[in-house]
Amino acid sequence: MTLAPEQPMLAACDCLPLACGHCACDRCEDCGGCSGGNGCTCACMLEELREQQRGVERIAHIAGMVAELYLGTHERHWLHDPKFAERLAGRTLFVSRVRLAERKSAFPKALHPYCIDSGGFSELQYHGRWRITAAEYVAEIRRYLSELGPELCKWVAPMDYMCERIVIEGGAAPRGLKFHGTRELRGLKPGDPEQDRLTAVRIHQRLTVENFLELSALAPEIPWIPVLQGQTLADYEYCDQLYGEAGVDLLQARVVGLGSVCRRQATAEIEEIVNHFHAKGYRLHGFGVKTLGLERYGHKLVSADSVAWSYTAREEDIQLDGHTHKNCANCADWAVEWHQRVVRQHLTPAA
Repeated sequence: MTLAPEQPMLAACDCLPLACGHCACDRCEDCGGCSGGNGCTCACMLEELREQQRGVERIAHIAGMVAELYLGTHERHWLHDPKFAERLAGRTLFVSRVRLAERKSAFPKALHPYCIDSGGFSELQYHGRWRITAAEYVAEIRRYLSELGPELCKWVAPMDYMCERIVIEGGAAPRGLKFHGTRELRGLKPGDPEQDRLTAVRIHQRLTVENFLELSALAPEIPWIPVLQGQTLADYEYCDQLYGEAGVDLLQARVVGLGSVCRRQATAEIEEIVNHFHAKGYRLHGFGVKTLGLERYGHKLVSADSVAWSYTAREEDIQLDGHTHKNCANCADWAVEWHQRVVRQHLTPAA
């Protein structure tokens, strides 16, 4: 059982003890809410709720259910806006901290289950490194959980380091995208020769594992997930080994993220990696898995996320009947329609 950090007692506390024996004002994940009349959620109760949820997910997966598709969105207000409550009901929203950080005022309580992505891909793409420390990231996430409500948060991604070649080496990518490259992050000075692929990948992997360990130590009450990074299957196996050497048993993890797959076209190679870790019993989440991948190995994932609905609407100039906006790239109606179609076509268990 993991307790939240000690909090000072409020001056005039008359709370009754919770079922676990703790005072909500004394040991909680949202201390300060009591004084505002919103109440607090004790860490013991949260862990019990999360364990119950993990149990339900395990049973569903064993019964042959395929991955749950989390609806990626840049529209952070969908989390809490009552106008979207019915339309988005039953879906888990996948939101980047980059978007959450843009809101300076407090968030209302979330109305839907949600996961928080770290936004690491953007950090490395544009800057070649993380511009915030682990402690700063923890402070951000604690704010979001306290305001949105920790009880609906399924998990939070760490500050991992993607291993795609374009992320490491930098340069131009399709659709006009440009990548900074991670030379400085890897200790290279101007004029130094580039490292070989394996050395560069190993640096990214070690940084990924070290960050998960640091975040877990700084904020054990937050549901961080470990992420496997690499390029080849051998790379992912090495990353798995690094976690084991650090004392992290990935079999016990609520979810194990599978990184560096969203921009790769080699679906068969990714399928091999998924097959390997599924056979080990890992509960895998696929970051940005393509629909073809969902069709081929979705039954071996517990979850995946995608924001492809927005990209599709923008690139194909999709506009639903009766809609007056330029296209439906920011449209909840289209997001739900797309989500329903993908789930029906690729993630519905065989009868």
